[in-house]
Amino acid sequence: MPIIVNLDVMMAKRKMSLNELSERVDLTLSNLSILKTGKAKAIRFSTLEAICKALDCQPADILEYVKEQ
Repeated sequence: MPIIVNLDVMMAKRKMSLNELSERVDLTLSNLSILKTGKAKAIRFSTLEAICKALDCQPADILEYVKEQ
């Protein structure tokens, strides 16, 4: 899939654990883990907004499009 999820990178930059982010955005650890590992097929804008707010970042800091070759 050409969309790369860099959630783990942003979490590391903010020194935030998966547990802490899960509590801040009110998502289960399971769902957040699926997103973090890039296995998610979709994300709600409200979830993306909550993650960006918690990590003080932009959506482009989390999601990256990589052109397939």
